[in-house]
Order: sequence, then structure tokens, then C-alpha cells
Amino acid sequence: MTQSTFTDRNLGDVVDDMVGVEVDVDDGVANYSKGSFEGDQIIEGIGLGLEAIGVKDIERACQLAKNEGRNGSGSPSKTSPVSRVKQNSLPQKELIGEKQRFTVSLQEIKEGKKQKHGDEGEIREGMESYLNENFGDVKAKNSSEEALQRWRKLCWLVKNRKRRFRFTANLSKRFEAEAIRRSNQEKFRVAVLVSQAALQFIHGLNLSNEYTVPEEVEAAGFQIDPDELGSIVEGHDIKKLRAHGGVESIADKLSTSITNGISASEDSLNQRKRIFGINKFTESPVRGFWVFVWEALHDMTLMILAVCALVSLVVGIVMEGWPKGAHDGLGIVASILLVVFVTATSDYKQSLQFKDLDREKQKITVQVSRNGFRQKISIYDLLPGDVVHLCLGDQVPTDGLFLSGFSLLINESSLTGESEPVNVNALNPFLLSGTKVQDGSCKMLVTTVGMRTQWGKLMATLSEGGDDETPLQVKLNGVATIIGKMGLYFAVVTFAVLVQGLFSHKLQEGTHWTWSGDDAMEILEFFAVAVTIVVVAVPEGLPLAVTLSLAFAMKKMMNDKALVRHLAACETMGSATCICSDKTGTLTTNHMTVVKACICEEIKELSNSKGTLNFGSSIPISASRILLQSIFYNTGGEVVKSESNKTEILGTPTETAILEFGLQLGGDFQAEREALKIVKVEPFNSAKKRMGVVLELPEGGFRAHCKGASEIILAACDKFINSNGEVVPLTEASANHLKDTIEQFASEALRTLCLAYMDIGNEFSAEDPIPVEGYTCIGIVGIKDPIRPGVKESVAICRSAGINVRMVTGDNINTAKAIARECGILTDNGIAIEGPEFREKTDEELFELIPKIQVMARSSPLDKHTLVKHLRNTFREVVAVTGDGTNDAPALHEADIGLAMGISGTEVAKESADVIILDDNFSTIVTVARWGRSVYINIQKFVQFQLTVNIVALVVNFSSACLTGTAPLTAVQLLWVNMIMDTLGALALATEPPTDDLMKRSPVGRKGNFINNVMWRNILGQSLFQFVVVWYLQRSGKEVFHLDGPDSDLIVNTLIFNTFVFCQVFNEISSREMEKINVFKGILKNYVFVAVLTCTVFFQIVIIEFLGTFANTTPLTWQQWFVSILFGFLGMPIAAALKLIPVGSN
Repeated sequence: MTQSTFTDRNLGDVVDDMVGVEVDVDDGVANYSKGSFEGDQIIEGIGLGLEAIGVKDIERACQLAKNEGRNGSGSPSKTSPVSRVKQNSLPQKELIGEKQRFTVSLQEIKEGKKQKHGDEGEIREGMESYLNENFGDVKAKNSSEEALQRWRKLCWLVKNRKRRFRFTANLSKRFEAEAIRRSNQEKFRVAVLVSQAALQFIHGLNLSNEYTVPEEVEAAGFQIDPDELGSIVEGHDIKKLRAHGGVESIADKLSTSITNGISASEDSLNQRKRIFGINKFTESPVRGFWVFVWEALHDMTLMILAVCALVSLVVGIVMEGWPKGAHDGLGIVASILLVVFVTATSDYKQSLQFKDLDREKQKITVQVSRNGFRQKISIYDLLPGDVVHLCLGDQVPTDGLFLSGFSLLINESSLTGESEPVNVNALNPFLLSGTKVQDGSCKMLVTTVGMRTQWGKLMATLSEGGDDETPLQVKLNGVATIIGKMGLYFAVVTFAVLVQGLFSHKLQEGTHWTWSGDDAMEILEFFAVAVTIVVVAVPEGLPLAVTLSLAFAMKKMMNDKALVRHLAACETMGSATCICSDKTGTLTTNHMTVVKACICEEIKELSNSKGTLNFGSSIPISASRILLQSIFYNTGGEVVKSESNKTEILGTPTETAILEFGLQLGGDFQAEREALKIVKVEPFNSAKKRMGVVLELPEGGFRAHCKGASEIILAACDKFINSNGEVVPLTEASANHLKDTIEQFASEALRTLCLAYMDIGNEFSAEDPIPVEGYTCIGIVGIKDPIRPGVKESVAICRSAGINVRMVTGDNINTAKAIARECGILTDNGIAIEGPEFREKTDEELFELIPKIQVMARSSPLDKHTLVKHLRNTFREVVAVTGDGTNDAPALHEADIGLAMGISGTEVAKESADVIILDDNFSTIVTVARWGRSVYINIQKFVQFQLTVNIVALVVNFSSACLTGTAPLTAVQLLWVNMIMDTLGALALATEPPTDDLMKRSPVGRKGNFINNVMWRNILGQSLFQFVVVWYLQRSGKEVFHLDGPDSDLIVNTLIFNTFVFCQVFNEISSREMEKINVFKGILKNYVFVAVLTCTVFFQIVIIEFLGTFANTTPLTWQQWFVSILFGFLGMPIAAALKLIPVGSN
């Protein structure tokens, strides 16, 4: 083991007697800036962790660290990105993916004790410590399979596994999907090798095709059947493809045209669907309501109670006859059925919401040629024979064959697990469904669809794999487990004490040797009470309330133009401390027009098409010809005629603006494109900030055009076109004039692009790279993209909510600064920096710089990824990132919340994202943050409410059983209480809509404890009050209400039950606000809350007044009702008084 002392490393900013040490374990080796040790011995504890890094003497380690953490001036160094550890914080072990980070407080180890924060602090710290250690491994994103397995094993006390784990990942299905991927990987690798071998032999051979067309296929007008097509593409069978005559022959056999596509007539489409199938994978059928009823019945405690009810019915009827002897048993049965149906209804509605969201997630459109026209259709409408147009960032929607295209790189990792991209061209024309276009563009012939593709089979399996559970769901499963264990213990002791009390009573009477049916019924009732204590004690509703709240929020966010792809994103967004936003399309409208241009040394404002046409006529003909050639060839867009014969421009907003400019100059897109042959295309790349094309000229030779970021393209030029249309050397004065023009355009918040060309002689082939210098500058265009309405207000809301907004854009720094100031992002204290400068900074410089960065311009995707990584790991921020391009995928994946643009975003970006912003609007991101906070707060409210009920119900029955030998709350009553606090409580509190006040408080961030001091104060205070009330009624109820006679115990117990329920009703109202006194604000707007409260009170009256024989209650007088409601109401002023007691948030 190589030991490393503190002096080997730069430990900065050490707080007096405490130092924070981080050990990162990656692939079995612990890494420091110097020195490492073999990590076969896993660090199990903090002591071992310290020993492993060579710290033997704690006193000396602290002293060394203090000395090392100071700079030359003796002041603390602030450049070290060592994570800060609060003094007195508990040692904490976190598992992040495959990494283990140990954060150690040396002062605590040195002292050998923990600071005492009073009983409440100990309870909270103890629970948080347990939860973090055992249930803190699951992260909001990218959790390991081990972490997902581990927490499930820890939850051994589960009443109903079908229900508890319904909305968690189905790990067995995921393993199945992984096996399919591995099988695909092997299959495709073998197929490629076979194809390569076959190619060596089939050149020059006349291949005979012994294939016979099935009669049904031939009768439908096709010459090839789906199985044959599938075997060609999936098997990469080049030999069979050649035997069929190649790709064009396959197109003929599919009765399609490679230029015009298939006929869109209904009969033709129906024939194709009948023969080849549709492009949908088999989904699990929608489960009906009765399935949820059946699953709700699988609750173990309810099943035990059902057995108790059955025994009670049999014994009761034998002893007392029908119907009197059946009352107790029927009461339990009725309660069980009520719980089951209410639970099933809630779960069924949730499942429908998730189904709707799944449908929204699958809405993907592609561009196809049908009937000779380009059009957008859903991927589910694709059929064999369709001609699909794919470009950078698209997902290949079906299996197919390459028709034509340029520089096509396909990423097959989603299908095979292989990360290395594959070159697809005429020699290797096979395209597989589910893969991604990593670079280039192409036209594809659809051959195989739906479940005939490997992707269809994989998706059918993956769709059953489910979404990862969220950290909050897992943590609350941990809380449920802790309380469940306590409840089980209390239940066993309660049962033992009650039975012992009965036995003592019989012993005193001398009847301990004679046992009657009444005694058996009493023991059965004791057992039912014990089981029902477990029902109440295991708060199954806690983790399910998270799902309920998230489902509700996701549905509402869908209406607000935000599609949540991963449940955890809702939850995490509530903790966000920083948003890194794109500029184009997110802060701006993405409706672009060329408003200024500098061509042939003339700067012209272009306010309308007439002005542009006049400007075009003033440009020398030779320059105009080159300009139009550059605009119409070097583009990712296209000008097409629609079915109504209207001219449509397809492409990104930037490409659309440039093409529109070309058309307004008098250019003809189709005529221009038919004049020359394209040899090579390099699509726009956000890392290079440029795109290029090489054309073969009719008179011989080649010409390259390039377009991109103005300063980058201008730097590649050594010539320019002057006012006479002549190509002249680019002098320093001319270069400065063009640079000034760029800055002038940018300072007016215009997006600038530079167009350039060069003639490259006769020595160019499609394999050669496009030249990067030696160009002639054609001109510079300024594109206006106005700011979206409401962005400035949204940025201000984020600031007041403690969320920092940073702009990360590929645009010119002056354009970025102008827009950032207009939006309110760039302030006087903020810094705007360019990507190349950011890249050169050391870690120490970044540590000082990043907190001040508000704008990053000319950034590459790697810069964005680096910024996000530093914000998350070094500054412990919860980061939301927006992205639209394929290259944004790593940053979206790295961020806590990836936000993809629904309109401008590529399929690759959307798949890497957690939330899709359907309208590409920054204001929608703020809405997502508001909903995220609402979810977090709502779940906290519900947890506070449910834990209060848990504690009181447990303590009341346990203490009463121990002290009086009876339980005041019966099985039926506890089942009703359980439903109030579980399903109904979750419905009421977990579905509160967000308020504007939510965006006026600081974010929770990464370090906040979920069950905080405020909650513990409210839980313990309210529990104490309710316990005192119930205990007072139990001890003094008879005297206060002057009760005597045979029914006095029943009346007191009914009073206790009634008071207890009304305590929960008013506590539910108090729980609407955890810190504010006014809990009635907006209560009438929440119809669900009002409905739940009304139903609870209505059914409570029915239970007391009319269902006494089943629920062991008796009708109460109006005075007794008044006292019950009064005691319940007193909980509200008590709750208000508790909120005045100051406690820290954590």
C-alpha cells in the first residue's frame, strides 16, 4: 500500500480544529493528487478510511492540514476544491454510482463523541444518519443496479409488495433487456465479419437468387416478404442483398420510388400494413380497475385481519347466533373492503396518468417523402417502402437501407452496447432501428418495422422495466421500515400485555382453567388489535404518496408545456440551485430573420423582402453567384413545394433565415441545386462551430464552401471579395473593418455568421477532409432573434428563489452579453467569458472564477460539461441544464436535471434529458422549478401529518394496553384511521398546487435533510398534545361526562375514537403550512383537499351514529360531539403556537 500524508496534497480552507478529507474509490483504486493505494480492501468505516490514506496521528494530521491549507500570507487558501464539512456534522458515507466518497470530520473522531442537540436533535440525526447510510445510495439519476437492489432487501417489513414496488424499476426485466443487447452485440459483430468475408468473394460473381415470393405477398403487389427483408438488414447479409439486385432493386420490389416515396392512398397503405405490419412494439395491456383491487387485497396485514374476521364470524354466530354474533366480524370485513376499494381507485387513477404521460413521451415525428412531397409524420405511421430523411441527432425509426447521404456515422450503443460509431454508406448500407445519427445525414429506405426489428423486441422488454425509483421514494421506504419495525415491536408487546391482563383477571377469579367462547373472542380481538397496530404502524402510504404527488405534478406540468421523462426530475428540480440555459430558442424566440448584411464591403439593413431584392441587385454578378451558391449548397435545410404548391423552408431556424435571405435575393433553390454535384458534406458541428461542403464544378476542379461562427471563419480567410466583386488579399485594415462589423452586429444582439469559399483544384476526393484555411470571405450576415416575452421576469423570479441563472451559448460574446443584460442574467458583479479562455484555466482559477461566471460564449459542449461537473462536484450545487443538440447529451446526462428543447431539440438530446420543454421557453423551466418545489413541500407536509398519526396511534394503544389492560381503539377504528392518514391524507396534502410564495424561499440544495427540525417540532408537539387529550379522556372521561352503567366504557372509547379522528382532521388543515400561521389561504381552491375533509367528516358521523354495531361505537350526545370537535380544533392553535418556536431548518 502506498501511503500518502496530508503534505502530499493541497488541502485548502481548513476550519480550525476540523478538516474534511475525501477519498474517491474508482475501479478499486483510491486516487489523490499524489499517491494511491490498492483498493482491494474496501474501506468499511471512517477509521479504516483514515488509516488507508496514511493518517495515524490525528493531532499531527490536523496540524499538518492547517499548515498546508494556508498560503504564503498565512490566510486560508480558497482555491482548493475540497468539499466543506460542517463542524459537528455526523460522519457520512455516500455511494455515488460506482464511487464511494467518505466525508470525515476529524474533530469528532479526535474527541470520540458527538455533540448533543437535545432529544429532538438526536432523533432527527439518528434517523437521517440511518436513512443516508442505508437508503441514501439511490440517486436521482444513473443509480447502480447494486444500489437499487440493496434498498429493496432492507425493506423486509412490507405489507403489500405488489403495491409498494409497483412504481419502481423492474430489475429482472432490465437484466433481460441487457441480455438482448449482449446477444445483439455478438450477432451483429458476427454478421459484420461474415459480410466482410463475403465481399471478398462476390465481386465479379453472378449471384443467383433462389428466393420465391409468397403468393399472398405477390398478390398484394410486392416482390419480397417481410421475413426476407428482416434477414437481409438484421443479418447484415450483403450477399443476399446483392442477390436481390442491391438497394434500388429492393425499392422496386417494395413498389416504391427512391425519389418520390410510396403512394399515400389509403388502399395502398392498408395493403402494406397487412403484409409488413405496423411500426409499434407490443406494450403491456392496460390493467383494469379489478386488477388493482386484487393487488390491494394482497396486503399481508389485511389478509391476516380477514382470517380474524372469518374466525370472529364463525365463533360469534356459534356463540350468539345470527345476526348479533356476526357484527364484529362483518365490521372488520366492511373496513377491509372500504380500504381496498379506496386504495384501488387511487392507484388506478395514477396508472392512467402514467399511461397518458408514456404516450406523450413516444410522440416522435420524422420527415419522409410520400407522393413526391416531403412531409412530417409520426414514426408509428412508417411503413416498408417509405423514404426517410435523417440528419444529425435523429433516432433511426425502423430497420432500413442507406440510399444516399454524406459522412454518416451511426451510434449503435442503445442496441448493442458498443460505443464506437459505425460508418454507414453504399458498401455498408444497413441501418438498425433505435440507433442514433451521430454525424452526417442520409436518405433511408424503410425495410422492417415494429416487432420484426431487434429494437421492437428490446423496447417491449424495456417498457416493462419501469422508471427508476426516486431518492425520496427510497428514503421514505426507509422511514416506513424504521416505523414498521417499531410498530411490530409495539404490536407484539401490546398483544402480550393484553393476553397477560386477561389471564391475570381469570387468575384472580379462579377461572384460569376454564376458557369460554367469549374468552376466545376476546383473545381474537386482542390479536386483531395487534395486527391493526401493524397496519397503522407500517406507513405504506409514505413512499406511495411520493408517486401520487409526482404523478399529479407531471400531469399538471404537461398542461404547462413540460413533459417529465423521469419521475425523479420533478423531485430534484425542487432542490435546483443553478440553471445553465442556452440562449437561442430558450431565452429568445427562435424566429430568425437576416436583418443586416455586409457583402462586398457594403453594410445594408434589410427591413423587408423588397429592400433585400434591391440589395441583391446592387451586388456585382460574380459575387452574387458565389453568394447564392454558398447559401443554397452549404445548408442543412431545404426548400420544398408542399401538396398545396406553397414554398416551404425546412431546417433549423438559422438555416431557414439564411435560405429565406437567398430566396429574397432572387435565387432559385431547385435550379441552383441541380447545376452542380455535391462531393462531400460536413454538417454543422457545435465543437468546430462551422459546416462545409465541396462541389464539383462543371468546368473541372472543386470548390469548398464553409459557414459558421464569424470570427472563426474570418480567421480562416486570407482573401475577400471587394466592392467591385474582385477577389483581393485580406489586408490588416480590411480584416479590422470586418471584425468591427462583426462586433457592431453582435453589440446589437444580432447572431453573426460568416460565409466563405475557396477553389481547391482537381486533387480532391470524398475521403479527403475539407480544408480549414485559405478561404475567401464572401460576407457577414446578422440574424435577429428577439427575446421571448416574460424571460426577464422569469430570471428575476429565479433570483428571488435563490436560483442562479447562467447563459451558456455558442454565440459571439458581444451578442451573448447584449442578450444576457436584456434578460437580467448579466449583472455588474458577473463575468462573461469565452469557451477557449475557460478551457485554459487551472482548477484553482476555476474555483475562484466559476461562482462569478454568468455568461459563457463560444462554448463547446465539452465546456458546458466541464462547467456542470465543477458546479455539481466542487460547489455541491444542484444543476439544471438546457440543451438541444446531439453534442449537449453529455452535459444533459451529467446534470442533476437535463432539460431538452421539444421544438429545436434532437432525439438524442431528448433521450438524454429528464424533462422536455415542449415550447422551448425559459419561463416553462421556472414553472418546472415551481412544481418541483411544490412536490417536495407537499410530501414533507404529508410525512409530517402521517408520522404524527403513527406516533399517537401507537403510543395510545400501547400505553393503554400496558396500563389498563384494554385498547381504546379497535381494529375497525384503526383501519378507518389508517385510511384517513394513508390514501385520503395523501390525496389531500400531496396534491396541493404550487403557490407564488414557493419561489420566495431558498432552495433546499444538496445538503438539506428531508425530515427537518421544523417537521420534528410540529410532529412531536402535535403528538404530545393529542396523546395528552386521549389520555385525559381515558382517565377522566367518565367523571367529566358523569358516565356510569354498563355502556360507560363504550361511550368513553367512542369519545376517544371520535376526538382522535377530529384531531387528525384539524391537524390535516394545520399541515397545509409547516411554518406559516395562516393555513386557510387558498384552501377553497384545492377541491381535492376540501372533498377529502368533507368525506372524512361525513363518514365519521355515519360510523359513530349508524354503524355502532360494526365499529364498536355508540351514538354520542350533542355535548359529547361538541367536546370531541373542540379538542380536535384545539390542535390548530397548538400548531400555530408551535410554529412560533424558533428552530433551525436542519
